[in-house]
Amino acid sequence: MGRVTVAAGSQLAADAGAATADAGGNAIDAAVAAVLTTLCTEPGIVAPGACGFVALHPAGGEAVLIDGYAEMPGRSAPPESFGSGRAVRLDYGGGIDTIVGYGSVAVPGIYAALEEAWRRHGRLPWRYLFEPAISAVRAGFPLTGPAAEYLAFAHEAVFGWQAESWSVLHHADGTPYRAGDIVTVPHLADTLEYLGAEGAAGLYQGDLGTAIAAAVTADGGLLGRDDLAAYRARLRRPLHIGLGGWAVDTNPAPAVGGSTMAAVALLAVAAGWSGWRAEDVATLVRVQRAVLDYRRRRLTAPDEVTDNIAELLDAARLGEAGRLLSSPSTSHCSTADTEGNVCGVTVSAGYGSGAMPPGTGFWLNNSLGELELHPTGYHGLAPGTRLISNMAPTTARREGAALAIGSAGADRITTTLSAILLNTMVLEMPLERAVSHPRIHVEVFEGTELIAHEPDIPVEPIDGLGTRPFAPHSMYFGGAQAAFTDEEGGLLGVADPRRNGGVATGG
Repeated sequence: MGRVTVAAGSQLAADAGAATADAGGNAIDAAVAAVLTTLCTEPGIVAPGACGFVALHPAGGEAVLIDGYAEMPGRSAPPESFGSGRAVRLDYGGGIDTIVGYGSVAVPGIYAALEEAWRRHGRLPWRYLFEPAISAVRAGFPLTGPAAEYLAFAHEAVFGWQAESWSVLHHADGTPYRAGDIVTVPHLADTLEYLGAEGAAGLYQGDLGTAIAAAVTADGGLLGRDDLAAYRARLRRPLHIGLGGWAVDTNPAPAVGGSTMAAVALLAVAAGWSGWRAEDVATLVRVQRAVLDYRRRRLTAPDEVTDNIAELLDAARLGEAGRLLSSPSTSHCSTADTEGNVCGVTVSAGYGSGAMPPGTGFWLNNSLGELELHPTGYHGLAPGTRLISNMAPTTARREGAALAIGSAGADRITTTLSAILLNTMVLEMPLERAVSHPRIHVEVFEGTELIAHEPDIPVEPIDGLGTRPFAPHSMYFGGAQAAFTDEEGGLLGVADPRRNGGVATGG
C-alpha cells in the first residue's frame, strides 16, 4: 500500500482524503473523498449539487479528462419556465450580476464524474468514500474563512430568499455566520448515506433526483427528471502541450479554461518570458491581454468553441500573439500517491442558487445564472448542451515525476495556473514558492481594461492599461492546490495560502 498526499481547499477536506488513504485507498479514492467533503462543508464556495471535471493520470497509463460539468436542462419544461429565476447583484469581486433560485439550476454532473473515476481506478468501496463527509456533516463543521468572506457578500441575495437556506447559515438575530461558527445542515448526512449506498444513480435515476426535480419544477425552474436521467459523464482526450521538459495534459473543449491557460504559457515562453522583472511582467501582461480578449470574443458559443480553440493554440504554438487581438466560486483538490497516480478535481456551483430542496440538505448550483458564461442569453442554450467552463484541472509528467494541479477563481483560473506552470517548469521554482508567488490578471473591470495584481510585482501601466492593486495573497486570485510525486517515493502537497487550504498525507 502506498502513501498519498492531498492538497485541498480546506484542512477538513485534506484530512478526509488522508483518512481514506489510511484505510488503503489510492490517490483517486483520496481525491473523491476529499471532494465529497468539500462539496458539503464549504457553503457558498461550492455546494453538494455542483459540477466539475476530473483530471487523471494513472501510473503507467494515459491521461484522461472526465467531464462532469453542468448541462442545460429543460427537456420537458413548459415554455413559460424559460426565463425564470431571481436576478441579484453581489458586491463580491467589485460587483457581479447573477441569477439565483431554482430557475438558475443546471444538471449537476460531479457525481457521475467522480463515480467514473472511481470505477476506473479506485480501490475502496464507493460507500466508504462518503464516510468522512457524513461524519463532518453529522457532527457540524466550522465555517471556513473563505466561505465566511463570501457569505458576508452573498448571505441575503443568495441565501435569503428560501427559509431552509437562511436558517442554516444565520444566527437567530439574522446575522450571518462568521469564520469558525459551527454549521449544521439538516438531512444532508442522510442524503449522503443514500448516495453512498445507491451510487450516482440515486441522483440521476433515483429518489434524490425525484425530490430535486419536484422542488425545481414546482418553483418554475427547468431541471426535470428526464434531464437528470439523460446525464452522462463524458471521457475526453486531454489537451496536450510540452512546457520546460514536462508533458502537460489539461481540460479540452468544450471547456475553455485549459486551452486559455495553455495559450498564455506557450505565448509567454515564445515571447522570451524568463522571470518577474519589469520587462517580463510587461510581456506577460501583453500575452494575457491577447489571449483573454480572444477568449471573451471567440470562446463563448458552445458550437464554435472547438474550431476557435484550434486557432488559438495554433497562434500560441507559433508565438503569434498579434493574431489573437482585435467566475464564480470554485474549489480544487489535487492528490498524488507513491505508486505514481495523480488526480486533480475542480468543482463549481457557480455563485450558489440558494435553492435547497426540502428534506435533502442538498444545495444546488446556479450555473445557468453565471451570465458571463452565457453569451446567447439566460436560458438561451438548447437542453442537453454542455456549458462553457473556465475550469482547468491539469496533470503533468516528466521522467520519474508527476504533478496534479488546478485552481479556483473564475476567469483567474487560467492566469493563475499558467503562472504557476511557468514558475515551476520554466523557472524551476520550488512548488510551494511557485504557488504562493504574487499574481497578475488582465481584466475588464467596470468597463475598463486593467491589470489586477498583488504586491511585490513590478507592475506599471502598459499600453494604456491602468492597474488595480490587491492585498497580498488575495482570494480574488484563486486558490491553487498541487500534489507532486516522484519515483523515489517523494510526495509533496501544496495548498494555496489565498484560500486557507489544507495538506495531509495518509497511508
